[in-house]
Amino acid sequence: MTNQRITMTVNGVDRTIEAYPMERLLDVLREKLQLTGTKEGCGEGECGACSVLLNGELVNSCLVPVAQAANSRVITIEGLGSPANLDPVQEAFLRYGGSQCGMCTPGMIVAAKYLLNHNPHPSPEEIREGLSGNLCRCTGYMRIFEAVEMASRAQRGKSAT
Repeated sequence: MTNQRITMTVNGVDRTIEAYPMERLLDVLREKLQLTGTKEGCGEGECGACSVLLNGELVNSCLVPVAQAANSRVITIEGLGSPANLDPVQEAFLRYGGSQCGMCTPGMIVAAKYLLNHNPHPSPEEIREGLSGNLCRCTGYMRIFEAVEMASRAQRGKSAT
């Protein structure tokens, strides 16, 4: 099979790339589009480091053939905020120490954003369940869970104003 033209909207920008249809979305994001925030941890869909939003759904980009993303909307960690205007989840991870080495952080933040988009007021148990597809070997998870709880509170505060 040969390369095909694939168009998708990535972080709000229409992008067209030439890619082998079965090439992993992860590789296209990192190598062809230079969006290196999305990380490869295991390459088997077990760790969540490569999590992105595909048409609003949380997916492991290492398991998604790029052809499946054709004519879709993809949001990566780079699409959630900017250094000058962090997303509340990014701000909470920074402020409350939700990361250490940074390998899992992009996927963890994208998963937390997905959780809060679908459940703006999660309980501690719902936070644990919502992030259960993401592995971290550094933090022991407590600061990650606290950061998500603080992001939930921050979002509630912004919606009240």
